[in-house]
Amino acid sequence: MIETFIIAATTFFATVGPFDVAAIYAALTTQANAAEKRKMAARGVLLAGVILFFFALFGENLLASMGVSLPAFSTAGGILLLLIGIEMVFARHSGAVSTTRAENRDGAAKNDVAVFPLAMPLIAGPGSMGAIILLSAKAKNDYALQAAVLGGLVAVLALTYISILLVNQLQKFLGVTGMQVIARTFGVLLTALAVQFIFDGISQSDLLDNVGKSD
Repeated sequence: MIETFIIAATTFFATVGPFDVAAIYAALTTQANAAEKRKMAARGVLLAGVILFFFALFGENLLASMGVSLPAFSTAGGILLLLIGIEMVFARHSGAVSTTRAENRDGAAKNDVAVFPLAMPLIAGPGSMGAIILLSAKAKNDYALQAAVLGGLVAVLALTYISILLVNQLQKFLGVTGMQVIARTFGVLLTALAVQFIFDGISQSDLLDNVGKSD
């Protein structure tokens, strides 16, 4: 259970990126006062949590209704997480774990950024949605493991909210180099986990059996 919690927390930390979210949020809310910033941050984190909890509980059924098997999603999700991990290691950013320039401009033009872009896609983005479905599916029928996965999610959401409130202090304390070191470390861990998802997806499918038969 503890191992599952650690894996889940590490994965969500990498896919959500609490420090990056906090930095982007700070840039988008320069015109808001402290009370407004706290209120929007709380609403955004809470809404993102509801979205991710929904995918944790119903994501697998949603995939089944679309005709997507879990092995196929595990492989595809693993590839997506692998790309995100590689981006983190090399300190590159795309729309998978952050907002694009167009989204930033749109968000900056709004008075309330709690729903967009904070909740989606900064926190509840493609990477975190895919991760919660995969981790929940692996913990299926084991309530203790499911609780560990959700506990890891709650821990990262709490860290994200705290990071938003303390973003200026964090940036001064860690500096750019410190924040990049943390991001790259978790990027390496995420790439390893992503490869494991790909291996699991392929092994659980009939692909290898069909290849063996064709030979």
